[in-house]
Amino acid sequence: MKNPVSFLRSVTLLEAVSFLLLLFIAMPLKYAWGMPMAVRIAGSVHGALFVLFCVALWRVLNHTNWPLGRAAFVFIASLVPFMPFFIDKRLREWAAETREPQA
Repeated sequence: MKNPVSFLRSVTLLEAVSFLLLLFIAMPLKYAWGMPMAVRIAGSVHGALFVLFCVALWRVLNHTNWPLGRAAFVFIASLVPFMPFFIDKRLREWAAETREPQA
């Protein structure tokens, strides 16, 4: 996947799913059923995916002509549960607009 926006879109969806798993599965397991290991595992996976998301967003900023406001919008959307799923259509459109980077 050479298009940095397509890669960002994929990572955004993975990160969003991991965030929801952390919030709605791991956190209840920890606080309702006393299983802190669920948060440790899900939190680590989510943290790694969030770092990958930040790197992918930085890559998009460096390899495309995205305005800083658009990148800020995508970043802020990643912090709100369910929001990445709503911006996926826009990411798909932006990926189609973005030309493949030259080698």
